[in-house]
Amino acid sequence: MIGGSSPIIVLNQNTKRESGRKVQIGNIAAGKAIADIIRTCLGPRSMLKMLMDPMGGIVMTNDGNAILREINVQHPAAKSMIEVARTQDEEVGDGTTSVIILGGEMLAVAEPFLQQQMHPTVIISAFRQALEDLVEILRDKISVPVDITNHEEMKKIVNSCVGTKFISKWANLACEIALKATSTVFLEENGRREIDIKRYAKVEKIPGGTMEESKVLTGVMLNKDIVHPKMKRRIENPRILLLDCNLEYKKGESQTNIEITDEADFSKILQMEEEYVKKICNEVIAVKPDLVITEKGVSDLAQHFLVKAGISCIRRVRKSDNNRIARACGATIVNRTDEIREEDVGTECGLFYIEKFGDEYFTFLVECKNPKACTILLRGASKDILNEVERNLQDAMNVTRNVMLEPYLVPGGGAAEMALSQALNEKAKSITGIHQWPYRAVSRALEVVPKTLIQNCGASTIRTLTALRAKHATANNTSWGVDGETGKVVDMKDYGIWEPFAVKVQTYKTAIETAVLLLRIDDIVSGVKKQGDLAAASGGAPSAPPQASEGPEPE
Repeated sequence: MIGGSSPIIVLNQNTKRESGRKVQIGNIAAGKAIADIIRTCLGPRSMLKMLMDPMGGIVMTNDGNAILREINVQHPAAKSMIEVARTQDEEVGDGTTSVIILGGEMLAVAEPFLQQQMHPTVIISAFRQALEDLVEILRDKISVPVDITNHEEMKKIVNSCVGTKFISKWANLACEIALKATSTVFLEENGRREIDIKRYAKVEKIPGGTMEESKVLTGVMLNKDIVHPKMKRRIENPRILLLDCNLEYKKGESQTNIEITDEADFSKILQMEEEYVKKICNEVIAVKPDLVITEKGVSDLAQHFLVKAGISCIRRVRKSDNNRIARACGATIVNRTDEIREEDVGTECGLFYIEKFGDEYFTFLVECKNPKACTILLRGASKDILNEVERNLQDAMNVTRNVMLEPYLVPGGGAAEMALSQALNEKAKSITGIHQWPYRAVSRALEVVPKTLIQNCGASTIRTLTALRAKHATANNTSWGVDGETGKVVDMKDYGIWEPFAVKVQTYKTAIETAVLLLRIDDIVSGVKKQGDLAAASGGAPSAPPQASEGPEPE
């Protein structure tokens, strides 16, 4: 205020601004609140959350990412925590629950330092230093290499991922499915490894039957039937032709008008159509396929010609499905019928047949010789159960992929966290100055993983954690952790719970980076005040602007 004159208003009247310590404490509280929602979802004794979406559908899951995707939050800091789970899911596909819990805990341990007026940048640089040391210790001292050709070893790793999920009752089946599907889509060319689970390992869910009937098909399954009842429904060693064009008369791109003066011209046009369809059918028949699959339509006339030639046909197949079939049976997708060559025909499929489940028909292309794509067929009691099983399987397949790409393991059950906590605590003693306190706080925050595991199975937290600390205090005990079923302290080497190195490192990096990001914020300016405040401010004027939400709407 200058010399008693009116105050200078910089920001728009309708904006709401919070700054300083209040924002930092608010962000920490938001991060902790999100972590508390997810906390009970960690470990083999985890609880499920049941969420209703706006459309009335229900989601039952204990997958951190799936839960947070459905929750609608207002606070900007909470939104960025949710983004973290999504990043983790896209990057490594597992560890979404741990990353949120760790991120929340990192923020919680920073709070006392802010209360003591320590500057956020000091805390941040200590956190960053701790992260660097942490990754180094994990790589050099705790991780162990794994032989990816050893089936039993790989099974143990996937088992530790599956053990905490709903699917744990069928753990053996799930491990076999995940391993088989991932090794099927594994491709190595010019020294580059590629495992594209998203595109080439498709999960098809068919309600009905029992979980035990689920399996990985050595080929592809589609929710389609043949176009004509007279076509063959079962062909052994079929020659498969994949098309990306219509088997019907080509219509003009834009609207076309044809003026006909003579009656004979009309029959000529019809004849041209028929001849065109016959021509493309003859081009297809020339390579003698047994099965034609196209992404577009097939006219009645074309069906007639194909039936006469004894060819089965499936139409309007999705592009992604067509790519999968191409990789499974060695065919090439052709865009024009006049360019079909003999080598475009796929001959590696052993059996084509159509089977009926419930009311729907499904096409199977199985017994492929060397498929580089597969379909996982899931059976189960209801849609909700199948959705949850699919999420669990995706995690299991991602874990297998991570190990194949980076064959190193760290002990699970909170053992890696305790070992790192111990190592960082020792290292903190060599750090001088104010940095050592936030650095030590990171080592304390890591204990949240074993602590939560103990809490979730109802054991005594303090007693078990003290016993675990004592174990790790003696040398060469880095693999001792918590048995998530009983809450006892066990050696993970004997217990057989291992996690991929890639998942662990990504979890720590993402958690600490998020904490650092949120500690950096000291000002939040949000678009519009709440509706109630607005009405009060404008004396209940009817022309109050519409309410805007803080930040973008979640997708």
